Amino acid sequence: MASLTDPPPARADATPRRAVARTSRSRLLVDRAARSVVTAGGLGIIASVLGILVFILIEVVPLLGGADVTPVESIPLPSDAAEAVLVDEHRTHVAALGLDGVIRIFRKSDGGLASEAPLFPPGPDGVSPRLAAVVAATGTPVLAGSTDDGRVAAVRIGWDVAFDTNTGAREVTPDVGAPIVFHVDPEGRPLGAFAAILGESGSASVLAQTASGDLAFVRLEVRENAITGERSSVESRTSATASGRRLVRIVASNDLRDVYAGSETGELLHWKASDGSPGDPEIFPATSGPVAALALLLGDRSVIVGGADGSVSVWFQTRGGDDVFRMRRIRDFAPHGAPIVRITPSPRDKGFAVADAEGGLGLYYSTSARTLWRGSTPHTPVRALLFAPKADALYAASDRVVGVYDVENPHPEVGWKALFGKVWYESYPEPAHVWQSTGGTDDFESKLSLTPLVFGTLKATVYSLLLAIPLGVFGAMYTSQFMHPSLKRYVKPTVEIMAALPSVVLGFLGGLWLAPIVEKHFPALLLAVPFTTIAVLAAGLAWSRLPRPWRNRIPTGAEVGVYALALASGAWLAAELAPAFASVAFGGNFQVWLLETTGLRYDQRNAVVVGLAMGFAVIPIIFAIAEDAFSNVPLNLVSGSLALGANRWQTVTRVVLPTASPGIFSAIMVGFGRAVGETMIVLMATGNTPIMDWSAFNGFRTLSANIAVEIPEAPVGSTLYRTLFLAGLLLFLVTFAVNTVAEIVRQRLRRRYSQL
Repeated sequence: MASLTDPPPARADATPRRAVARTSRSRLLVDRAARSVVTAGGLGIIASVLGILVFILIEVVPLLGGADVTPVESIPLPSDAAEAVLVDEHRTHVAALGLDGVIRIFRKSDGGLASEAPLFPPGPDGVSPRLAAVVAATGTPVLAGSTDDGRVAAVRIGWDVAFDTNTGAREVTPDVGAPIVFHVDPEGRPLGAFAAILGESGSASVLAQTASGDLAFVRLEVRENAITGERSSVESRTSATASGRRLVRIVASNDLRDVYAGSETGELLHWKASDGSPGDPEIFPATSGPVAALALLLGDRSVIVGGADGSVSVWFQTRGGDDVFRMRRIRDFAPHGAPIVRITPSPRDKGFAVADAEGGLGLYYSTSARTLWRGSTPHTPVRALLFAPKADALYAASDRVVGVYDVENPHPEVGWKALFGKVWYESYPEPAHVWQSTGGTDDFESKLSLTPLVFGTLKATVYSLLLAIPLGVFGAMYTSQFMHPSLKRYVKPTVEIMAALPSVVLGFLGGLWLAPIVEKHFPALLLAVPFTTIAVLAAGLAWSRLPRPWRNRIPTGAEVGVYALALASGAWLAAELAPAFASVAFGGNFQVWLLETTGLRYDQRNAVVVGLAMGFAVIPIIFAIAEDAFSNVPLNLVSGSLALGANRWQTVTRVVLPTASPGIFSAIMVGFGRAVGETMIVLMATGNTPIMDWSAFNGFRTLSANIAVEIPEAPVGSTLYRTLFLAGLLLFLVTFAVNTVAEIVRQRLRRRYSQL
């Protein structure tokens, strides 16, 4: 008999405690390591996504900033020495012309006088005449002045740049050209407002209001004999009426096709001189008081009007319903509290600066209608205002000093309205959404509206999902619930392998192979939709009417062959009847009929081609996820429905489909995200035309395709570069919002049908 103190007998299958402990500890370590790796991986993914978002934001945020104007120095001047100023590209010298008629050029480094010369040749007494008025030509380094005896002189200021061979230092030497003197009024009477233009070939022009009130055009043309090379000057004179208005400011385009003037009664006058003989001016009320300042923006298409009432407005010509261009007031900016005295346009873009009588300064951009900066200058009254040639500085001259202000204005052309609203661009008949990042001339204005790209992205998504959702969802439903398992083993992997096809291959085939076929056989494609539908329905009806013994003799799953034959028959019949259908319905040519009947053009690469090509890419994704959702419906629900007397179709539509709806919705949202972010297919099969039209027969441009097209040519840090990052941010936000909404809806559907 065993004692109570004896140890219990050991079991034959007992594992030593030390071994058990060792095994458990190793498993715990492995579990902890796996948990740490998974957690670190998840956090790494989140950190990577947030890092991408932060990087995109860093590139986008500067677009939203304004201009930064900082006073840096003051250059002292003699009294009345700066009614007009010019500066060289490197900002080393300032040329000033005052009412004393002397051109003085000052060094920026020490404020010293580099050179001086009279604008007019000295008279018999050896003294140059005093000037009545002074102007600086817009966009060209030209200074001009008029005298009380009806003369105007204009001179071009050049800047010779050389580099020291020993030190490599840059040296800028002013070069004052020979003045060109015009006797505008032969009777020697004082002139009113005037403007001077010097051409590159030596030609010159002056426009001035004479004492009689007319506008005189004096042109000096330099002609060269093609044989001898001899050059001669020919002067011509024409005049135009000012309709009894006294003009206070005159500006003209460099080609003299358009002349603008502001009157003392607050009107803007416009002469069209394209044929060399200006007629009567068009007259438009512009300000409530006298027009105080006038300037042409870069490109000579827009004119800025500043009034004595402090108003600032932009005007340019637009095409009317009668196909005639007329001036129109396009934009108004916040008025100043004092009369406008000077306006200077930017030499690089459609921006301009304004000075008022109380020293107030403003920096504006015409196209985006942005007020970039408002401030003031202590140097009053402002006699002259000028942008540096690189638009990186602003010069405001008063009686005795020129104030220099550094200007940092990297992205003036964009704003919320310019990016997403309708903008009235120069020469456009009305405001529009336009994307056009490059042009053929230096005065081209970038048009960076993202609205056509957002529209194109939605259009591509809609047309592709119109094909992908029905085929993907219904195909998954048939494969999961009706297809024989022996066939399903081949069909599902085959469809899923389709998702691995490179999108660049699909885009190549869509743009170069499918698009010409669709264009040539579009009537057949139209007939194929009803014919294949009718053929499949007829095949199903015929199959259901077969006697049950006959159907039982046919192997399960063989009905797929019947439906495939029906589809092929419907497509064949559509192709055979297409020529007759096109002849009767479209007069033999669908593209011509479409243009003549609806006014729509048929582009070879259009939304139909994109819908077919991109739908082919999205179908496998929707099919795979939806098929898993159908297959994961519990069998007890299906068996219970069938046991209660429901047929297979009723069970699928009333039990399986609602239960699988969360997964189906997820499949559709994943397909939506795939379509939104697709790049290569839409890049190669759409034509990349950024237009806003829901027509299925023209192209479009999407956000992703636009990034692929533009980013290789966009200078780093430029407005275009940052705008493309903004397009990427929009794609990021759209997919994030869609996925968030999809998850919310999926969870609600899951809770709703979880009790089935």
